[in-house]
Amino acid sequence: MNPRVTRATPQAEHRLLLQFDNGETRLFDLTPWLDKGVFRALRDSPEFAQARVVDGSVEWPGEIDLSYDTLYLRSVVVKQATAA
Repeated sequence: MNPRVTRATPQAEHRLLLQFDNGETRLFDLTPWLDKGVFRALRDSPEFAQARVVDGSVEWPGEIDLSYDTLYLRSVVVKQATAA
């Protein structure tokens, strides 16, 4: 099972800075999703900035969401988790 999101901070150009419960910080680019299904609503909308964490995943108004698995597997590491 992949780690869950604990914090999501919207960034410029439809990117999310994500913190996960394993201590990693990662960057997720939503751009490839913006021409697909419900994600089109976020393309030219201020609603992208309303991203919030719910049960380890990220969601936006209008029942738009991404699972923690997708967010973890398709993001790039910004800061590795440190060993305890």
